[in-house]
Amino acid sequence: MSRCAIRVLVVVLASLCVESAFAEDLSATDGPVAQWMIVKERAWANMACGGEWVATEILADDFQGTSPKGARYGKPASAPAYDPKTPWSTDCRLDSAEVRFFSADVAVVYGSESKTVTLPDAKHERRCLAWSDMWLRRNGKWQIIAVQDNRIDCPTK
Repeated sequence: MSRCAIRVLVVVLASLCVESAFAEDLSATDGPVAQWMIVKERAWANMACGGEWVATEILADDFQGTSPKGARYGKPASAPAYDPKTPWSTDCRLDSAEVRFFSADVAVVYGSESKTVTLPDAKHERRCLAWSDMWLRRNGKWQIIAVQDNRIDCPTK
């Protein structure tokens, strides 16, 4: 076999191994990476109810978000200081989350969440969001680089 043929064979075999590893690592929404992302998305939604602070872990340093009102925001520097007077939301839920991988290092999680907030008149209101979160793997670490949040009418039951 010629040297050229051996090189071609090595490249073909290597690409098959990489493709196979990629498919095993990033399979549909039931794969371990996708399930981990959904767990982190749920934790992020639960932060509005006083849940574990995960924003500084899952948001990249160069993160940019767009709020439902169109305002841009970046990654918070740290968790907020504890204040017993904080009016946390209640009944925070990750209503849906679907992971779609676009490459070995890029994924988008499409989802929705809801929570109940107390209004100034002490009444309660259910608020719902539909969103898209862009995840990027850098140096082996998955983080969210951008989000787009949209307030929607909550589905009727």
